Amino acid sequence: MPISITLIGGPTALIEIDGFRLLTDPTFDAPGAYQLPHVKLEKTIGPAMRADAIGPVDAVLLSHDQHSDNLDNSGREFVLKAPRALTTEAGAKRLGGHVEGLAPWGTAHLTDDDGNRLTVTATPARHGPAGIEPLSGDVIGFVVQSSRRDTSAVYISGDTTWFDGVAEVARRFKCGVVLPFAGAAQTRGPFHLTMDTNDAIETARAFPDAMIVPVHTEGWAHFRQNSEDLRKTFDVLGFGTRLRLLEPGVPTVIEAP
Repeated sequence: MPISITLIGGPTALIEIDGFRLLTDPTFDAPGAYQLPHVKLEKTIGPAMRADAIGPVDAVLLSHDQHSDNLDNSGREFVLKAPRALTTEAGAKRLGGHVEGLAPWGTAHLTDDDGNRLTVTATPARHGPAGIEPLSGDVIGFVVQSSRRDTSAVYISGDTTWFDGVAEVARRFKCGVVLPFAGAAQTRGPFHLTMDTNDAIETARAFPDAMIVPVHTEGWAHFRQNSEDLRKTFDVLGFGTRLRLLEPGVPTVIEAP
């Protein structure tokens, strides 16, 4: 069965794989400003779909809870109502309820009525340059593997730059689809907090059998690059056939190259 991805906006995407429906980093608020302890974030584009239009999901995969561009007010409501939600260990303690915390390389399993299973593995993420952790807090990504697929897994990077942890994901898993969070976010310092075009190219090189499907590239004022920057870079460097840009709100079938 094919993998279908619907970009809702920012980091929020509905991933449908072998009958399971997963939602990443829910952000359903209208455009507006969010005052965090150390920085103000401005959302410039609303979601392509309302939360009540998503339909039932099997789980929410939340890379981290402490930043409004990954979990806003309506997204928090969605998480707490979802049947399952997976996030960082610290985030699970903050959110409470039924939210489950995973450390990097920890796993969780989803099973349907027919006995089919998804294995979700938390992956390391570093939300900026080395040393940023005390400021940014914990973040994870996810690898999703279906019991109905022999080889093709889906990797969702979460908010991270390219670093050894992403390279280790590539060494451990054969992924057919990779979703890098790739808007080159920048707030307080002269450095990026999420992947820029160079990081996305390194990721494409590390996962040679994967289609690269970027998310979190538009919709926020603190992003310094967008999907068009990715398109130009991938084309110039010969990776263009492996880049798939999503139209918000449109379910898109993704097949590995």
